[in-house]
Order: sequence, then C-alpha cells, then structure tokens
Amino acid sequence: MPRVVKLYLTSALTGFGVAGVFVGLVLWSNVGNLWHLVAGSDVALMAVLVFWILNGIVFSGVQFAWAITAAAGKNDSA
Repeated sequence: MPRVVKLYLTSALTGFGVAGVFVGLVLWSNVGNLWHLVAGSDVALMAVLVFWILNGIVFSGVQFAWAITAAAGKNDSA
C-alpha cells in the first residue's frame, strides 16, 4: 500500500477519533442546550451520528492537511 494511502487512512481514523471526543464533550458540557435538544428528540441517535460524521470529515481533513504540511518540511532523501 502506498505511503500516502496509509497516511490518509491514519489521518481519517485520527480525525474521526478526535471528532468523537469533541462530540462527546459538546454534549456533556451541554453547549447551546444541545444535550437537552438531542435527548428529547425521537431521532437522537441520527442527530448524534450526523454531528459526529460531519465533524469527523472536517477533523480528518485538518489532520491530513497538517500531516502533509509537517511532512513537507522534512528532507526525505533517505
């Protein structure tokens, strides 16, 4: 498997992991009364899933961009 594919998959897993922690913290701290809105809804699981996936996409992209930018500064002539 090419190195860039491994880097992308690692970044995606890391991004979705961070997004899971972020969503958990947002719901736990009840930002914008979000926990009560989700808990009182009949589609709570879908709402949390969509919130996690959309944040996961953003955080994965940021993680991948950061990894590429950090790798650009290294001299990889070995």
